[in-house]
Amino acid sequence: MEGIIGKKIGMTRIFNPEGHSIPVTVIEAGPCPVVQVKTKEKDDYCAAQLGFGEKRKSLFTMPVLGHFEKAKVEPKRLLKEIRTKEEEKLEVGQEVKVDIFSVGEKVCVTGVSKGLGFQGGVRRHKFHGGPKTHGQSDRHKAPGSIGGSSYPARVFKGQRMAGRMGGNKVTVKNLVVAGIDVEKNLLLVKGAVPGKRNSYLTIKKVLA
Repeated sequence: MEGIIGKKIGMTRIFNPEGHSIPVTVIEAGPCPVVQVKTKEKDDYCAAQLGFGEKRKSLFTMPVLGHFEKAKVEPKRLLKEIRTKEEEKLEVGQEVKVDIFSVGEKVCVTGVSKGLGFQGGVRRHKFHGGPKTHGQSDRHKAPGSIGGSSYPARVFKGQRMAGRMGGNKVTVKNLVVAGIDVEKNLLLVKGAVPGKRNSYLTIKKVLA
């Protein structure tokens, strides 16, 4: 299996044998039951649909509950497909755990970045702003000119302006697995990953 679903717990640090401090993100990775298996013959591609997270049964729709009942799996908050190789023989109900990873292995982590709301051009696009001293200007954070006057007499599409910042799907590649706790289903990844605490992540192996 090449990937798993997890939840961001927070950041801390660990020390390597040389005594160096390593910043790590703690991720609760799995266990994720296999809810459905996609095959080349039936679906034209190979994948495993994994479930993760708890949610009250009363919050599920009847078709979704039926999907879980068919697989004989307790309803899960999240369902995600992870591509698999054709030779991998997965079965519905089988659990994918954090032990699919190993220390030193590289992974890609995908999540939704923190939503920062409506922001101005200086914060959103790193504009340097206007003059700030000697009373020369009151345009400290104004966007300035946004287009031509007589020609082309319009604003170009894609002009960088104030707007909603964050809340986007982001993937951070080539993060190193710094530690694994199989009993507690914890994965320690060196560095930061997208999203706030308790947000959901997809962790995949970097394929050579």
